[in-house]
Amino acid sequence: MLGNPAFHAQNCYALISNTILEFERALGRTIQWGFESGGHQLKVSPHAFNDMNAFYSRDDELLAFGYFVKPNSEGEFVFTCLSHDIIVHETVHAVLDGLRTEYIRPSSIDQAAFHEGFADIIALLSGFRSSELVEFALTSGEPDALIAKRRLKPEALRKSFLAGLAEEFGANMGEANLAALRGDALRRSVEMEPDTSLYHDEALRISAHDFGEVLVAPLINAFLAIWWRRIEPLDPLGGGMIDLERAVEEGTTAAQHLLRMCIRALDYLPPANLSYGDFLSALITSDMETAPDDTRYGYRTAIRESFASYGIAPGSPADDAAWLLPQDEADQLTYGFHGHAEMTWDREAVFRFLWENADILELHPDAFTKIVSVRPVVREGPDGFRVRETVVEYLQILHTFASGLGSLDIERPEGMRTSEFIRLYGGGTLIFNDYGKLKYHIATGVASTKQTRRLKSLWDMGAFENETSGESNFASLHRSRAMGSSSRRKREQW
Repeated sequence: MLGNPAFHAQNCYALISNTILEFERALGRTIQWGFESGGHQLKVSPHAFNDMNAFYSRDDELLAFGYFVKPNSEGEFVFTCLSHDIIVHETVHAVLDGLRTEYIRPSSIDQAAFHEGFADIIALLSGFRSSELVEFALTSGEPDALIAKRRLKPEALRKSFLAGLAEEFGANMGEANLAALRGDALRRSVEMEPDTSLYHDEALRISAHDFGEVLVAPLINAFLAIWWRRIEPLDPLGGGMIDLERAVEEGTTAAQHLLRMCIRALDYLPPANLSYGDFLSALITSDMETAPDDTRYGYRTAIRESFASYGIAPGSPADDAAWLLPQDEADQLTYGFHGHAEMTWDREAVFRFLWENADILELHPDAFTKIVSVRPVVREGPDGFRVRETVVEYLQILHTFASGLGSLDIERPEGMRTSEFIRLYGGGTLIFNDYGKLKYHIATGVASTKQTRRLKSLWDMGAFENETSGESNFASLHRSRAMGSSSRRKREQW
């Protein structure tokens, strides 16, 4: 079967379809692609080229999977289209590009690494759809009715189970470097011990792949902490043994909850100049909306504590790390002639709303402003609780020269000429409730403090020397990881 080309196509179709379905269920709407042509179909090539690589291409509207001869074999081929992990990872790149088209644009290392780290997170958590795979990884292929409770502690799972799961993801990939496309990255993330200096480590910030692991690691550790909280009550008498089937069930349930939390968080992120702290606040907010009561297993507490242990602070100043719209600002908003209802579907009404409230929402008056999308959604929480919202995404673009950055309170990178032409990108996400009243405004302004970090990152990467959209670099980034050259790659572009 593994050598049958028809099965290769079926495997790709099944995993890609399941991944898309997972996103649509979590987001409460159908997804759209980020293709420049406006096309509606994603093309897939299971046998795209003879190379140790796989990637998503926006220009070609394509997921391309390579194949190669297994090292030290008699002409035995290895196909990336047989790897669950690689297929899901590349599919997430395509889906994320459709949901947040600006994230592919060159920006800070956080935004570049988010594409990689988020794709790894979804690939890992979606692997828990298979209880058989989880059971196999827990028992090393020797299942029994019971499992020792000590083997399910977070530190034990980190060293054995998740490392084994990463190996299973690459089981059909053969020897040598293909596991570096995905499996090694997951294994390194599992082994990355909490350290509050990691988020600020300049050595890790050179490579999008390496820095992406700093996002994967806290999510994995939060997942393990939650899994352990769900397992502890299964041994009320303290005998030290737990029913294996129940242990697996608790793991898959926790993974499913976290998976949907991560996907829903995309709607609570700024559309440009993303930081890891923004993702943390988006995670907390998305879960508060669909699961208000978090007292039983403490998903949000585990996530906050885990991110803090890696030095990642929330983007929101609120005590609970969630986004908030100050009441005094909410009270000052005006909704124009048509009122609240138009905010739930009318792009032009939303544009007028922005400019009627430009001062309150801190829009730059000289920037070009565009409403990118108006998306009504219906989300269902784990207890059946339903939330209706409208998610609006807008962008702002401001053109200036480096000499004018000071007037915007943005620092010019050291060594940049004052005559350098600069495009500043910003924007925000507006979340309206089902009556059309604004609940959240999650924004990164074109003159925000994040622009200093973005420009420095682009300057250090040489982006001003070689202008690029970043789209073509999905292939080169994945090839560099497979060849072992992603680490410390000074001029890596996104």
